[in-house]
Amino acid sequence: MVKIKVYDPKIIKYARELRKNSTPQERKLWSFLKSSKFYGFKFRRQFPIGDFIVDLCCVKAKLVIELDGGQHSDKESKDYDKARSDYLNKESYRVLRFWNNDIDKNSEGVGEKIYEMLMNPHP
Repeated sequence: MVKIKVYDPKIIKYARELRKNSTPQERKLWSFLKSSKFYGFKFRRQFPIGDFIVDLCCVKAKLVIELDGGQHSDKESKDYDKARSDYLNKESYRVLRFWNNDIDKNSEGVGEKIYEMLMNPHP
């Protein structure tokens, strides 16, 4: 029997809002990863996992990609990001984080790191 995941409608609505209002870096990385163009791996953007909405996710590879801006550098945000990553790890997802300026200045390196994570599956 297939277990169907049901999400809170508020989370779905919020995920849609986030998609409409994505950052330039999210749009840039999404254009790179969308439509199963990235080595045949399908990514979803603003994807709900539990009570969280992750920036990008490849469900098949159990890989989450988070893009962080300057607002993620204060202690409170770091603590929240750690708790969020811990939850995602418990759900068997690997979390890959990039700073927005990595997308702006080193998108090739970002692509290489994503490729490396996809080609080396979860242990």
